[in-house]
Amino acid sequence: MNEAKKKMRRRYGAEFKQQILSECAEPGASLARIALSHGINANVVHKWRRQAGGALPVMGAPSFVPVPLPPAAHPPAPDIQIELRRGATSVSVTWPLAAAEQCAVWMRELLK
Repeated sequence: MNEAKKKMRRRYGAEFKQQILSECAEPGASLARIALSHGINANVVHKWRRQAGGALPVMGAPSFVPVPLPPAAHPPAPDIQIELRRGATSVSVTWPLAAAEQCAVWMRELLK
């Protein structure tokens, strides 16, 4: 008869756990990749996170970063230009930009 081998659970020290959790706290870090690289199941690392007080430490919320845009290559069009096509028929409409609200009303009526 074969004797059944008893599997022993691996034990990890607090320092090792803290190292893994700090690696997971890095921006862009993949918990699954980190766990796999250390030969640990990701579920174990998730358990350590819960035991340590929940989620990973919250990094600073992303702040607004202004992005300078180059000046527009073309000045804004002074008129609204609409081209409607249906089969072989094509209709081109030019509407003054100052009357954009009336253009919207006309388009809603047209598309009913």
